[in-house]
Amino acid sequence: VQLQASGGGLVQAGGSLRLSCAASISSYAMGWFRQAPGKEREFVAAINWSSTLYADSVKGRFTISRDNAKNTVCLQMNSLKPEDSAVYYCAVGPSRTTVVTNYPYWGQGTQVTVSS
Repeated sequence: VQLQASGGGLVQAGGSLRLSCAASISSYAMGWFRQAPGKEREFVAAINWSSTLYADSVKGRFTISRDNAKNTVCLQMNSLKPEDSAVYYCAVGPSRTTVVTNYPYWGQGTQVTVSS
């Protein structure tokens, strides 16, 4: 199973970025997590066939979407803040949860840096 994430970069606070992730398999749940230096990997957003789930810290600013025909998941990130800076990882798994260990397959990560 391969997941290829793209779209990270450097942006000023208040700006936007769009992350994409292409998976080599079709999966019920697709999600995004992030990990800042010295911190644990944390949940950002997840989506199954019909519903989405967001961390409170990104609710209203980030939007997750998927294209089932292409096995891709995207994360539109608006109103970015310096505290959003992290390596962002996409993941797929059998259930739409916030728990890292419930996702068996992970992409390589893409860096997002938000300057103040």
